[in-house]
Amino acid sequence: MIDSSETIEEFLTRHASDVEEAIRTAAGTEIMPRWRRLAAHDVDQKSGPHDLVTDADRKAELYLTEVLPALLPGSVVVGEEAVHANPASYEAVRGGAPVWIVDPVDGTRQFVHGDSGFCTLVALAQAGVLLASWTYAPARDQLATAVRGRGAFLDGRPLRAGAPEPGRDLRVATSHPDYTTEEQKRALLGLRTPGVAPRSCGSAGLEYLAVARGEMDATAFSWEAAWDHAAGLLLVEETGGAHLTRTGEPFRITGGNALPFTAARDAATARRVAGLLQSPLAHPAD
Repeated sequence: MIDSSETIEEFLTRHASDVEEAIRTAAGTEIMPRWRRLAAHDVDQKSGPHDLVTDADRKAELYLTEVLPALLPGSVVVGEEAVHANPASYEAVRGGAPVWIVDPVDGTRQFVHGDSGFCTLVALAQAGVLLASWTYAPARDQLATAVRGRGAFLDGRPLRAGAPEPGRDLRVATSHPDYTTEEQKRALLGLRTPGVAPRSCGSAGLEYLAVARGEMDATAFSWEAAWDHAAGLLLVEETGGAHLTRTGEPFRITGGNALPFTAARDAATARRVAGLLQSPLAHPAD
């Protein structure tokens, strides 16, 4: 636990392993015992058939909501399931207190279908600045971490995203059409061009990890929910990558972004993708 004289930076130096332990415990006790063991009545819809929630989501978030503020007194938690129940709780992302941004099961659809492509996402931010992040894929036993200014690691090994190979099509993970407005669909059409190979995304957290590892070149996402993006954005930044909105500004976890936005392996790729996302909007569909 942080003491009254300890800064957040000192807290991260001393207690990052405690956060990791909390995340692993949440996954080990609430998520993995339910993986591939869900009955139909264990799965509910939220906004629609592609927006699912299970007891694993709810119980893992409750566990982290108890443990994380105890490690860092004065901090608050903004979790996906709590915000669904009380949308006003999202305002803490914009406040001055340290905030833990939690997605207990990112990729719930994959989790429900028994696929390993899901993860637990936790980020620590303050006043809109991302300070640390954890991306844990329990079914794959992978943990990626990042601390602002200190780099990013996967299972303890440093990560560098590098740059796309010259002459090869850019690999871009994009929002599923079900989650896009008509204007955003037109923007994403800008990626349907020679030299770019877009595909629909899976778990957002794992797509960010793929960018950080150099396995994907960029993302193009059309929604702002901080729990989906906070951990991955810092991970990509700390591996040498960059993120830009459709109008060329860095993405803000506090909201108000021009969407879609991109996170990419390097700044040049981010500018290229952001430009492609902008161009179709100058010529709206009839």
